[in-house]
Amino acid sequence: MAEKKLKVTLIKSTIGAVPKNKKTIEALGLRKMNKSVILPDNPGTAGAIRKVAPYLKVEEIEV
Repeated sequence: MAEKKLKVTLIKSTIGAVPKNKKTIEALGLRKMNKSVILPDNPGTAGAIRKVAPYLKVEEIEV
């Protein structure tokens, strides 16, 4: 059985974002616009993504 991962891409600038949201986005590993990271699909990651959802595009991939 393949492990599920999430491909998360930053699609909106964090210039006007609340500082807490900026830190959450940086904690996910996103630093620049249109850059992507591969993250595990677990409850901790899902919660962080849910908080900053307007800034992200999320795709499910199987590794």
